[in-house]
Amino acid sequence: MSSSKQTVIITGGNSGLGYECAKQIAEHDNHYYVILACRNAAKAKQAVSSLIQETNNNHISSMELDLSSLDSVRSFAEEFSKMDYPPLYALVCNAGVQFIDATHYTKDGFEITFGVNHLGHFLLANLLLDKIVPDGRIVVVSSGTHDPLKKTGMPEPVFTNPQLLAHPDIASSNEPVSLLGRRRYTTSKLCNLYFTYELANRIQQQSGKKITVNAFDPGMMPGTGLAQSYTPFLKFIWNYVMPVLTLFVPNVNTVRQSGRALANLVTDPKLDQTTAKYYEGKKLINSSNLSYNNDNQKILWKASIEMTQLKQTETLLKV
Repeated sequence: MSSSKQTVIITGGNSGLGYECAKQIAEHDNHYYVILACRNAAKAKQAVSSLIQETNNNHISSMELDLSSLDSVRSFAEEFSKMDYPPLYALVCNAGVQFIDATHYTKDGFEITFGVNHLGHFLLANLLLDKIVPDGRIVVVSSGTHDPLKKTGMPEPVFTNPQLLAHPDIASSNEPVSLLGRRRYTTSKLCNLYFTYELANRIQQQSGKKITVNAFDPGMMPGTGLAQSYTPFLKFIWNYVMPVLTLFVPNVNTVRQSGRALANLVTDPKLDQTTAKYYEGKKLINSSNLSYNNDNQKILWKASIEMTQLKQTETLLKV
C-alpha cells in the first residue's frame, strides 16, 4: 500500500457528530481509510454504505466496538492489528452516552456514562498507541458542559473519587435521577479533559513518539442522539425546537458545523505539533481551571489502569 494512505478510527461514527466527521475526512482526501467503530453492526454497515455514496471514497468500513465492554475493546484492538489497513494515523474518541431515566451499568459493572465516555476510550487509546504512527493524532470529544463557569443549562461536574464515579452510592443521593444523569455526563466530560492532558504528557515523556492529543468541544448540537433517554416532551424540544438556536446563539451548532471542525483536528497540517490543547469548534481556548488539576489527572489515570486491568504488555506507557 502507498505510504500516503492512512487510517482513521472514529468511535460512534454511524450517526450524528461521528458520521459527519467521517464524511468530512473521507471527502477531504481519498487516501484516508475511515473505520467506523460502532456498537451496532447493522447501523454501522448502513452508515458505511451512505458515506461511500456521499463522498465517492470507497475506503470506508466498519468494525464492531462496544465501549461498555472491556472485552469488546480488547477484541477490537486485537482484530484491528490483524487486518491489512494502512498505518493508523488518527483515533477520534467521539462516542458518548447520557442517561437521565435511571442508573445504568456497563457489562463490567461500572456506571455506564463514566464507563463508556471515559473508561472505554482510556483502554482503547492505550491499546492502540503502538499502532498509531509516530506523528499521529488522538482527538477526544469533550464538552463545554465540563466548565462550571459556563452557562450551559447543565449541572456542574463533581469529581471526587473515581471509584465513586464508577460505582455510585445511589442510596445516599438526594438528587433526582434526571439531575444525577446529567451531572454524570458533565463529570465524564471533565474526565475526558483529565485524560487528554495526562495522555499527552505521558506520550511526550515516555513513548518516543510525537503523537498529539487534543480535546474538542462540539458545542450544543440539538437533534443528535444524546437525548435518547429523555421524556417524549423533552425529545420533541431537543429535536424540533432547539435547532432554531443554531441560527443565533453562540456555540449552538449544526452537526455539519461541528463535524467539520472535528475533522479539521485530524486533517489540518498546521496542527502537526499541537498537543494538550482544547478547541471550541475551530477556536483554540482554555478549558476550565478545574480541568488543569494535575493531581486529579493522575488520580484518574491510576484508577483507570486498575479498573481496566491494563497490563504493561498492552500499552507503550508505564503502568
